[in-house]
Amino acid sequence: MALALGASGVVGWSDAEAELIRALAPERPARGDVAAARVAIRNGDDPLGEVFCALRSPEARRPSGATYTPAPIVVSMIDWAAGEGAPARVVDPGAGSGRFIVAAGRRFKAANLVAIELDPVAAIVARGHLAAAGLTDRARVILGDYRNFRAERIDGRTLYLGNPPYVRHHQILPAWKEWLTLTARAHNLTASQLAGLHVHFFLATATNATKDDVGAFITSAEWLDVNYGSLVRELLLDGLGGLAIHLIEPTATPFEDAATTAAITCFRLGSSPQAIRLRRVQSIAQLGKLEGGQTIRRERLIEARRWTPLTRPARKIPAGYVELGELCRVHRGAVTGSNATWVVGSTFADLPERALFPTVTRARELFEAKSLLANVDHLRRVVDLPADLDVFNGDERKQIARFLRSAERRGAAGGYVARHRTAWWSVGLRAPAPILATYMARRPPVFVRNLGDARHINIAHGLYPRQELPDGVLDRLAAHLCATVTLEGGRTYAGGLTKFEPREMERLPVPGLSLLTP
Repeated sequence: MALALGASGVVGWSDAEAELIRALAPERPARGDVAAARVAIRNGDDPLGEVFCALRSPEARRPSGATYTPAPIVVSMIDWAAGEGAPARVVDPGAGSGRFIVAAGRRFKAANLVAIELDPVAAIVARGHLAAAGLTDRARVILGDYRNFRAERIDGRTLYLGNPPYVRHHQILPAWKEWLTLTARAHNLTASQLAGLHVHFFLATATNATKDDVGAFITSAEWLDVNYGSLVRELLLDGLGGLAIHLIEPTATPFEDAATTAAITCFRLGSSPQAIRLRRVQSIAQLGKLEGGQTIRRERLIEARRWTPLTRPARKIPAGYVELGELCRVHRGAVTGSNATWVVGSTFADLPERALFPTVTRARELFEAKSLLANVDHLRRVVDLPADLDVFNGDERKQIARFLRSAERRGAAGGYVARHRTAWWSVGLRAPAPILATYMARRPPVFVRNLGDARHINIAHGLYPRQELPDGVLDRLAAHLCATVTLEGGRTYAGGLTKFEPREMERLPVPGLSLLTP
């Protein structure tokens, strides 16, 4: 269909695309189907992209980060770009089926259009889209990696516009991780090897663009809060020139075929802004022309380790309330390093009972407990041996020796966590916390009174009072947290998971002791 629409007329054809066409030898579609597709494209639809998404499921497209942007978001970003003045060139770093580049071509009648795409099938689809939209004479599609793209110097401004692919660091080749490190260093910045591909695209844009070029990218919102996102935050404050960030609430489901967060970042190259506008919208319909938002000064942005909380109004703590951290320390549970070795069944009989501790090892155990965990018989046990094994003797010591020999054969002694312990066999569980809390889910955390003295590993947080508190106070504190804590206090990741780090949980407002004590 793309060929029938005129894809061959868009310059920049690669050998890979030509070989793909020869290999597939596609049949020419019916004339009526071609005419219908042409009409749909001229009406602003993307029938080729819709067919592409139907042929390749979201699961098949996920490794390459191909998530296609809904038309209302494209329109909002184009409207914002128009307010910055007509560009001489538009560059889409991950073009897909060409939704952004076609929309930009229609709005900016004199701009040269450059679409970059790594997938040869999508590149051919984008060519057909551009041709059917009547943009052949000023469009070029480049099959390749955006990080290899080198923009030619031109008279006039370039607009960088699009949806950089979302690919987690696990799927990024070591050579590209090294590229990230070295390129960031050239900007006097430090990059994390945990950065997703969208971070690479921000850095590539900062490297490629020239002063007064502008851009708008829609990406996952993770970089606003996580450590690896500090590179993007620093770029926006120095060089990439952040203007505004529009955070779309996860409940708005900005992408139909992917459970992900979304933020639209607008920037102007070559500036060190004194402030950036931050805005949170509840729905795509509220995006408009990407106007408004709260102006956050540079000094505050530099100091903040996370930017998502800055999009919310300052939280006022009611009279008589304090932050949870004033009453309790919050600690994540121990990391075993190998659950297959150290977490055993509730009836495990191969070790002395005093080396086995009933432990919350799954978040669902707290969700199922609701407000009270009193009976721990159903919980699995964690093997937690002291560093000094001489406290055991006789048959107990023999049992432990057999277990540790088996654990060593399975490689438990050589893991990273084990190698950094005082003794590789000593997990180091914390004492039972009177309140246990989940901290990562698609629902608000639960706070459970731990009357059974269960231990917890790193799937839960433990709340440890700074001073001894009566049971009634602890009961009321846990009940208040369960009833009032929402997802807003945490950080939301792609996939819709919201996470509360220990210090974030400590900032939750709770009644002070005078209100908790009857």
